[in-house]
Amino acid sequence: MAKELEKVYSPGEVEQRLYDFWVKEGYFHAQADPQKTPYTIVMPPPNITGQLHMGHAMDCTLQDILTRWRRMQGYSALWLPGTDHASIATEAKIVAAMAEEGLTKEDLGREAFLERAWDWKNEYGGRIVNQLKKLGSSCDWDRERFTLDEGCNRAVVEVFNRLYEKGLIYRGERIINWCPHCLTSISDAEVEYEDQAGHFWHIRYPVVGRRASIWRWQPPGPRPCWGIPPWRCTPTTSATATWWAGRCCCP
Repeated sequence: MAKELEKVYSPGEVEQRLYDFWVKEGYFHAQADPQKTPYTIVMPPPNITGQLHMGHAMDCTLQDILTRWRRMQGYSALWLPGTDHASIATEAKIVAAMAEEGLTKEDLGREAFLERAWDWKNEYGGRIVNQLKKLGSSCDWDRERFTLDEGCNRAVVEVFNRLYEKGLIYRGERIINWCPHCLTSISDAEVEYEDQAGHFWHIRYPVVGRRASIWRWQPPGPRPCWGIPPWRCTPTTSATATWWAGRCCCP
């Protein structure tokens, strides 16, 4: 019996059924095969701080294209999926949600807070996985990983220990973004920038051997005047030629 095609495409009636069929038949599952060339992509794990955005969708689409292309070429193609705990950002989200309930981490204690953190992961990590599946991502879901899984966590600790023992990572003095609330360093992406009105500081330096000559320096912020006795200039312009090879005194 002939079936009449719908005039308007309804993705809900087609895409989920096809995707479930692909997963059930194991079309995305990769196995080590000595007769095939391996091809692997490890998904940059999305943070469980919320849900996917357009950047994730574009990135995952490109990975999916490459994986499917190699799979059709006969490679043993594996696209390994996973999610990232993003501890600082996730903690901030959980703490903000708790604040709406009038609670703090200190009120709950460590164990109760960890339970909330895992509940958050199960809710939002599951949402991200479902979004990836809605995109049609041909991941090997049998190998799905979370960065705090026991195996992944143990591997990270082992690698950091080895790098430390080899002197390849170390603690040093660096300018960092310090969060006074979380009492930890945070990345540039987690800093809230704001513009502030400022002004130039004018410092006048007398030039050696030129009683009437004064060199003016305009830094964007206060500086110790004794730390800037030398200077550089381009001698090819008439405005700076007279300053060439000169010296100034600290006022």
